[in-house]
Amino acid sequence: MPLTVKDVDRFEAARPRLEAIAYRLLGSASEAEDAVQETFLRWQAADVGRIEVPEAWLTKVLTNLCLNQLTSARARRETYVGQWLPEPLLEGDPMLGPADTAEQRESVSYAVLALMERLSPQERAVYVLREAFGYPHREIAGILGVSEAASQQILHRARKHIADGRARTEVDEAAARRVVEEFLAAAADGRTEPLVRLLTADAVSVGDGGGKVPARPRPVEGALAVAKFMRGLFKPARAKRALVGGSPGLHVTTANGGPAVVAVVGGRVVGVVCLEVTAEGIAAIRSQANPDKLGRATEVWATTDHGEPLFHAF
Repeated sequence: MPLTVKDVDRFEAARPRLEAIAYRLLGSASEAEDAVQETFLRWQAADVGRIEVPEAWLTKVLTNLCLNQLTSARARRETYVGQWLPEPLLEGDPMLGPADTAEQRESVSYAVLALMERLSPQERAVYVLREAFGYPHREIAGILGVSEAASQQILHRARKHIADGRARTEVDEAAARRVVEEFLAAAADGRTEPLVRLLTADAVSVGDGGGKVPARPRPVEGALAVAKFMRGLFKPARAKRALVGGSPGLHVTTANGGPAVVAVVGGRVVGVVCLEVTAEGIAAIRSQANPDKLGRATEVWATTDHGEPLFHAF
């Protein structure tokens, strides 16, 4: 039976929540959109009149589609060129979803999205559904086909994996922004010592170029090594400008709820650097430069008032 206008409206009302779930599960906005569209096709093919709780049905279909995607994604990422990082979402992007609680904000932070790569697909699903969207274990168990006790155990394991990678307490937004601005100023001036002081001793820098933009194949580790790497990154070079089409304007902003630097050339986002700022300093610098993962950021950037750049890089 064809969908009625009411049936379509019901799905569209659920779309923002479904996209937010899918993004957290997949770490990719484009893949999240595809998963939600496939969910709509399943909704279109179903006998909607016999579905007692449409929201629960849609969540179950979407989650299982994402679980299948995560399983195949693991195999694809084994052949991915360089380091794989999630697709960053800029402030104001509706796909970020709810941010009313600390758990919801943390679940979409760039640091946690990166850490969720350590989880099994099932652990990731339980963590997202419970921490970000507050689903009771009874419903999660029904979605995944496990017992309530198993769902609770899976959540415990997932929380432990995430906590093991996030041992520090982050600072407030204003303080984090100041640290990021100081970091950029020191990097642009080519000063290594001030950079080292702003980093934690075990700081790490990870870059994702996807084989399309030059990026280190392995993380840079340690404050001094990271400082030297960032200093070199900001050195003027004609080849760098040619690669991105000009000298990028650098803006300090927010991505995935945390401090970030957005590099823009001619209205196009060519890089998003997410910084994990803690009470001890900058613990991680995660740079997304793969153009395939910056299209949505460019779209959102074009709709926001971001002012003049702090300065231009290289």
